[in-house]
Amino acid sequence: MSTHARWLMAVLLALALPLDIAPSARAAGPTSESQAIGRTPPRLSYTDGQVSFWRPGAQDWAPAQINTPLAPGDELYTANQGDVELQVGTRAFVRTWGDTQLGLANQEPDFVQFKVTSGHVSLDLRSVDPGHTVELDTPHGAFTIEQPGYYRADVTQDQTSFVTRRGGRASMTPAGGPAVAIEPSEEVVLQGATVQSYVAPDLDTWDRWNYARSDHLQEAVSARYLPPNVYGVDDLDHYGNWRVVPSYGSVWVPEAVPTGWAPYSTGRWIHDPYYGWTWVDTAPWGWAPYHYGRWVFVGGFWAWAPGPVVVRPVYAPALVAFFGAPGISVSIGGPVVSWVALSWGEPVVPWWGAAGFIGEPRWAGWGGPRVVNNTVINRTTVVNVTNITTYNNVSVQNSVVAVHQDHFGGRPVEGARIAQVDVRRLEPVRGPLQVKPDAASFVAAGGRAVRPPEAVLARPVVATRPLASREGVPHGAAERAPALVTVPAPRIVPAPKAAPAESAPPRPAFGPGEAERRRSAAPPHFATQRPEATPAAPGNGARRTEAAPPVPRERAQERPQPPSERRKAEAGPPAPREQVQERSQPTPPADRRKANESVSPPRTVGRPAAAPPPQRAEAQRPSMRQLPGEPANRLSPGRAEMPGRAEMKPGRPEKGPEAGRPGPESAPPHEKDQR
Repeated sequence: MSTHARWLMAVLLALALPLDIAPSARAAGPTSESQAIGRTPPRLSYTDGQVSFWRPGAQDWAPAQINTPLAPGDELYTANQGDVELQVGTRAFVRTWGDTQLGLANQEPDFVQFKVTSGHVSLDLRSVDPGHTVELDTPHGAFTIEQPGYYRADVTQDQTSFVTRRGGRASMTPAGGPAVAIEPSEEVVLQGATVQSYVAPDLDTWDRWNYARSDHLQEAVSARYLPPNVYGVDDLDHYGNWRVVPSYGSVWVPEAVPTGWAPYSTGRWIHDPYYGWTWVDTAPWGWAPYHYGRWVFVGGFWAWAPGPVVVRPVYAPALVAFFGAPGISVSIGGPVVSWVALSWGEPVVPWWGAAGFIGEPRWAGWGGPRVVNNTVINRTTVVNVTNITTYNNVSVQNSVVAVHQDHFGGRPVEGARIAQVDVRRLEPVRGPLQVKPDAASFVAAGGRAVRPPEAVLARPVVATRPLASREGVPHGAAERAPALVTVPAPRIVPAPKAAPAESAPPRPAFGPGEAERRRSAAPPHFATQRPEATPAAPGNGARRTEAAPPVPRERAQERPQPPSERRKAEAGPPAPREQVQERSQPTPPADRRKANESVSPPRTVGRPAAAPPPQRAEAQRPSMRQLPGEPANRLSPGRAEMPGRAEMKPGRPEKGPEAGRPGPESAPPHEKDQR
């Protein structure tokens, strides 16, 4: 090779070398904004009756608190009069009722794993992202779901039945056999080594309630102002108003908050094994405004500003700035922890995460301007955490919330808040929060709760992957708290392939045998009375369904109202016994409760009415003052809102003047014109 050729090759090698190492250098840098925080945990979005919660490291089972973000290893138990709902996606829900033990076994970016050792679970998955998998582990087999549908599992000590609806497909892997496919509208009963397949039974009370509730949750008006992957959007419709403010765009103003209220003041901090200290608010709307967006004070009102809609919202355990002990005036000594809600465009300084992420200012998931010390900065500007010295919301009266360090995470903030704060001496925390969790920091509510039977807790499940480990429990917490929950190791089976080779087991021969069900009656015509239910043939797996009441013509288009959400006192006469089909296992909660009632007449569907929660005397009524900006939910010209629409939707709390929201006659004149 000539000298010129060698020289040319050396030059090309020198030019190519930096190009080869550049990707490695970028990969070794700080975490990108798109991957800044990570997964969105399942949200405990609804409870009714007795529902218990336990997290590894806690001292005992505690009452479940809505808005609790679940972590792998968490356990839930619904007693005989209990229902619970988990939101696991924008249009995906997991619900249980009556004597059910449910656990979040694992969560990865494209995989979520639940386990149920006893009881009844429904998975209403209106959407499943491509490549994502939901697994439900039971003592008799593991069920793998990769596409939308409605799925239900009923687990007893001896058998597990699994039903698919709305085009849902799944794979079942028993402990001692190959995976089998479960086709749409099919019921598979697994008992020991025996697998039987049937046509999916008719919808019962529980299934219809699930359908109606999910339908309602998809119709939230607030969804137009938020990214599609934010949970808890429907709650914003019922407990606040959207306004348009020139400085911030669309903002949401909560209703009926007490005088002197400030964000992050009605709830408590709990310790999450993945995110560290996490805020759990007790308000029914307290999910989205505390994990996304920013809080602003405008026109004398606190308002939540989600900012411009982004493609991918990023969950945060809380969006606050923490301060150290200086600046707090207290009568007794001791370290103090204080915080304030982040305002428009201010970065969050993570107190959780790995090296290179913790303590670094970030705007992950924020689509608006970036602000530091009331100055708008360029998106490419690197911000040093020491440059952030002031926060805009600190100047608002009562905005800084403070508690003694010993009370942080161990009790609700309402009863431990320190009133006097010298905001001129506040020093921001620029790294991890120096507060160690104890056993009380792993649950969001205090008091005793119903504990599952020991036999239920000790029952192992069949799974395709190991359950989550207990590595999230901080060092020393396990020694301070007794191990009251011991989860047995699962029986691991091979994960089913994308297209299972084994088909569904053959159905029994047609005929009058116990396994077959009689053909259902023809569907009624529109706005006509429904025929009485046809008695079911006695046999294995026969379900019980209720005859629907007559449908008045003027209410034919209304959506069915779920019983546990309406909570009204009226009770109709008991349904005739001959109108009800007999069902072997299990009995819907409404039917079980009707059998137990002896004093008051039972309702055809639903629960006894519950007293509405007491309203705080000092709550501000929105009608007293004019809200900032202009109404956001305007109607088109010449279009009127349907009367009574609020009462038609299932799951919507009763509204009106007594609930802190102005009714049609008490609304301010400028808002009446916009209706």
